[in-house]
Amino acid sequence: MFRIVREAIDLRVLEAVARKGDGGIVTFCGVVRERADDGRLVGSLWYEAFEPMAVREFETIAAEARDRFGDIRLAIVHRIGELSIGEISVAIVAAARHRGTAFDACRYAIDQLKLRAPIWKQERYIDGDSQWRATYEQG
Repeated sequence: MFRIVREAIDLRVLEAVARKGDGGIVTFCGVVRERADDGRLVGSLWYEAFEPMAVREFETIAAEARDRFGDIRLAIVHRIGELSIGEISVAIVAAARHRGTAFDACRYAIDQLKLRAPIWKQERYIDGDSQWRATYEQG
């Protein structure tokens, strides 16, 4: 499952990748924080994406993860539009026979998504100012 959505992310996304025999299912959820990296208070975020290209990139990342880590399954869902503090902006689920493999694949997927997916966010600060981020920041 690789999707861009406009509604709240349904955490049952793990059902798309889980199967009997999995020893590890790892979920990462990116959540809108109340402070920007520079310490300013955030009121909300606005996400935009070049959707067809983003979904293709999610699929490519999953294929690379399988090449690197073996028999794993990934689901990647990213939300666009306006998100409030505490809402989930991205969910990644990795399932594998062993927990270490699932952790490695999940980390690889979020790190690569942040580097490569054509998704942009506008931080909207409570002081009325805003700033676009052309790419995610590593870390």
